[in-house]
Amino acid sequence: MPSSPDPRTTTATGADVRVRFCPSPTGLPHVGLIRTVLFNWAYARHNGGKLVFRIEDTDSARDSEESYLQLLDALRWLEIDWDEGVEVGGPHAPYRQSERHGIYREVLDRLIAAGAVYESYSTAEEIDARNEANGRAKQLGYDNFDRGLTDEQKAAFRAEGREPAWRLRVPDEDLTYVDLIRGEVTFPAGSFPDFVLVRAGGVPLYPFVNPVDDALMGITHVIRGEDLMPSTARQLALYGALVDAGITTFIPRFAHMPLVLGEEGNKKLSKRDPKADLFLQREKGFIHEGLLNYLALLGWSIAPDRDVFSLEELVAAFDIVDVNPNPARFDQKKAESINGDHIRMLEPADFAERLVPYLSAAGVIDASPTPTQAAMLAAAAPLVQERMQLLGDAPGLLGFLFTDVVTYQDDALASLPANANEVLIASVGALELVPDTEFTAAAVQDALAGTLISPVEDGGLGLKPRVAYGPLRVALSGRRVSPPLFESMELLGKSESIRRLGALVDARG
Repeated sequence: MPSSPDPRTTTATGADVRVRFCPSPTGLPHVGLIRTVLFNWAYARHNGGKLVFRIEDTDSARDSEESYLQLLDALRWLEIDWDEGVEVGGPHAPYRQSERHGIYREVLDRLIAAGAVYESYSTAEEIDARNEANGRAKQLGYDNFDRGLTDEQKAAFRAEGREPAWRLRVPDEDLTYVDLIRGEVTFPAGSFPDFVLVRAGGVPLYPFVNPVDDALMGITHVIRGEDLMPSTARQLALYGALVDAGITTFIPRFAHMPLVLGEEGNKKLSKRDPKADLFLQREKGFIHEGLLNYLALLGWSIAPDRDVFSLEELVAAFDIVDVNPNPARFDQKKAESINGDHIRMLEPADFAERLVPYLSAAGVIDASPTPTQAAMLAAAAPLVQERMQLLGDAPGLLGFLFTDVVTYQDDALASLPANANEVLIASVGALELVPDTEFTAAAVQDALAGTLISPVEDGGLGLKPRVAYGPLRVALSGRRVSPPLFESMELLGKSESIRRLGALVDARG
């Protein structure tokens, strides 16, 4: 007879929904981790429920305070908030596992009293020897031998100086649950042995503390990566024991998000891949709205024909049951394109303000811009907002407006036509005729077009715009690509624009 999900599984909806984000503070935050918190956050906000942020820091060899602070930095930059947990407190404090050992001991004592766990003295060598003697494959691991130890046998082990581990007495029955993303899943009886919750010496393990924290904190929905799906069977077994012992009253619902693959092949996006490094993406110039929009698309969509949406629209539409179980591939170019769409959605003043850290880091402007720098930035930012995908492009695109020294890029110099000096000299002559008080982008364009573009019979050079204006762009910015040419000249002013055109003539000799 097929098994069915445990009737004690939660039916929580709406404001009763409680999800959690529980990373280990190891290494730098990566995009897979951020997608996990994003989906949990969006589900909580969509339902009007709660997001709990706790830290799983029991691995002292790998955990670090630096990584913890980086997690906080990441979430604050992304503007993902939480309702309970580290830094904000709540009714289930403390929210760091390293501070909860007394709680775990109390829960273990209650499981012991309920007969859900038992003392285990078997060493790895003894388990292997028994498996070999019984013709049982070693990879099957523990054989539940200690389940039936007598009091005398336990006393004998203790007399040898052995300390017991504590193992859960796994029920001999199928375990079934309905994955909110993948549908019904059944783990057959006997598919895994009794497993250790607490090591000899009293060290609690992840398969114990993670579900215990979820139970004590009232987590109703566990939304996590597909790679953790195999551990669900053990968690269901432990949850059954926790309910029987009166430690919680329900079993949470589970949802396992699809893997995020790298751009090539079918391998999971490595944490060591630069594209997975959240801070590297921020350094390149992602804004949080654009990055979160893209990460939401790794397994979910707001509509079949729509990729760009606001965080408010994400929250309004998001439901975990709509997530696709198939692997999602990280596409850097698409991510940057979507980021560009969000940059264009920013208010001009907001956009200009977000450019400051990137321009400052490159030494283009001060960290707190001077009034002159602020005025130039406010005027220049709208010129590039429509064409920028990453804020990190700002120093290259705008730097020439904040300095008197133009550095010519090699590829820009190589792009100059043979008649570049002729074009530059003619342009200087045209610009000198524009009155200082009328030196606007429109006036500049008219003057230059009349001199450079007009047919020879009309007194011009008869050049195509690309040939005519390319040398001017290089002279002003040192680059082949820059903000709109005539607007840039207006910002630089008449005398500076003419000086730069002449400087390139001199540099070419």
